[in-house]
Amino acid sequence: MRLVVVSNRVTIPDRHEKAMAGGLAVALREALEQRGGLWFGWSGAIGEVSPTQVRQVERGNVTYAVTDLSEAERQSYYLGFSNRALWPLMHYRLGLTEFQRGDYMGYLGVNRRFARALAGLIRPDDLIWIHDYHLIPLAAELRRRGISNRIGYFHHIPWPAAEVVGALPFSATLIRTMAAHDLVGMQTEIDARNLVDGLISLCGARSDGRHVRLGGRRTAVQSFPIGIDVEGFRRLAAASVRKATTPLRATRVSLGERKLVISVDRLDYSKGIVPRLEAFGQFLRNHPEERGRVSLLQVAPPSRSDVPEYAELDRQSDEVAGRLNAQLGEFDWTPIRVVKKAYSRKALAGFYRRAQVGLVTPMRDGMNLVAKEYIAAQDPADPGVLVLSRFAGAAQQLGEALIVNPFDSQEVAEAIRTALAMPKTERIRRFEQLYAIISATDIGWWTRRYLAALAGEGATLPTGEATSAPRAGPRRIAAATRRKRDAAEPSSLTMIQS
Repeated sequence: MRLVVVSNRVTIPDRHEKAMAGGLAVALREALEQRGGLWFGWSGAIGEVSPTQVRQVERGNVTYAVTDLSEAERQSYYLGFSNRALWPLMHYRLGLTEFQRGDYMGYLGVNRRFARALAGLIRPDDLIWIHDYHLIPLAAELRRRGISNRIGYFHHIPWPAAEVVGALPFSATLIRTMAAHDLVGMQTEIDARNLVDGLISLCGARSDGRHVRLGGRRTAVQSFPIGIDVEGFRRLAAASVRKATTPLRATRVSLGERKLVISVDRLDYSKGIVPRLEAFGQFLRNHPEERGRVSLLQVAPPSRSDVPEYAELDRQSDEVAGRLNAQLGEFDWTPIRVVKKAYSRKALAGFYRRAQVGLVTPMRDGMNLVAKEYIAAQDPADPGVLVLSRFAGAAQQLGEALIVNPFDSQEVAEAIRTALAMPKTERIRRFEQLYAIISATDIGWWTRRYLAALAGEGATLPTGEATSAPRAGPRRIAAATRRKRDAAEPSSLTMIQS
């Protein structure tokens, strides 16, 4: 049974490219190589396109099939409806949600064109796996073209409550297309419940607790919390101790013996970067004895810089960091460092391992894999502490982190203080529990579990049962983790049809 993966963007690997250390793209590539498969999506290029123009490139057992977008399609489908309507809506930012009918029609049009091009490449026994909010109506378009294969969808970002989704014009029409899938995967049980509630209240669907029934179709909705390549990232972090990257060496020199708090995010309003900077400033005002002894490193590479809201966030983060540094800093100590560039995974792993606190406080996030990377990177003998937003999907799994409300700067400030003062025995206890969870639910577990459910291998679980780690018992998992560690490491359909 061949696997067909569909995503908004597809990068064709160089013929001699070495495998990356981890990440979703690598997991999907490995799944495709194992089964033989096709990866379809936007090339990332802008040009004049015909409705069915597709370029195909063979790389081993995988065929990459890509199509360009026109500038008008990029403006309406990608920058418009996907990122100025769906993205803020899904992150509960109704005040930033902008709906333009032309953008919506462009979004539907690109999905229709993708379906037309993809339908000719699909074989009768293919298993189709569609990814993320850019492609919500794609399955419905494939069904219109007679594709009866099993089709799954995974939603990588939050899915909000029905009353929030209902604020979007044509929301019932769009959400109804989710019923064209055989399986819909969400990051958390809360997201899965929200989608089911929305299908019931906005579209008139019925649910038996295991499936949603709408328009003669039966769709399973489950939570599948995504993971990371835990062992790969752990090895990167351990290697950073032996051979530091240039950025890490420079950080060690500039910090000296000072403690480090680290945050890593795309420059996006959902990540809560400005409130986080303010909370760190509040921590230093609350605890003046910590001045000169700890610094915050905020890594925030820009994203979507041609969207006005992101340009404004860029300005705000610079302004707040500059103000706090001027108020609280000394001639030989800068409290906050904001670096707006991307680093390699190896460099990030080294930063995480050096940091005594991982500060992951998005205002809303589907999962947030930085939280899991921070845990994987820690020195088991002297680990740091994760401070995690309750509104990140990862908080549903990582209860041994210090869970905070990112809207409460005092609470975040005191969590930073608690993390820095935590005794080593308590840090190790929390780390072992957290590492056991991320190790048991890594990216390979996520991929295998989702594809098994999509292929119908075994009974479909009720919503939410895929949320936690396999039942091996905390002590057994922790013991196995220590053994592994010690051995490896020295110390609407109507609208769509129109």
